[in-house]
Amino acid sequence: MNAVFDLLAEQRILEALRNGDFDHLPGAGLPLLFEDEPFVSPEQRMANHILRNAGFAPPEIGLRKEIARLRAEIAGLEEGSEPWRAQRWRLAEMILQLQEMGRG
Repeated sequence: MNAVFDLLAEQRILEALRNGDFDHLPGAGLPLLFEDEPFVSPEQRMANHILRNAGFAPPEIGLRKEIARLRAEIAGLEEGSEPWRAQRWRLAEMILQLQEMGRG
């Protein structure tokens, strides 16, 4: 049943394209602006916005930056070496911590 709706929607979109229905829409040719945090409640998003504007960031942001930094560091280490294993373990712990934050 979904395939029928998908086909119908696609046909209508193609017809609208041929008719020029999308040619002069507001914002045409401009990049789409996506929400920063689509999976965060509006209340939490507002709090994050206020904190960000005040120069603070939610703990998740700092943790994500640290994870990215650690991944770059690991990429420069010899795979299988003791420092590599230690940093991989630390990375796994940080990722787990980030996942736990998302559940709270």
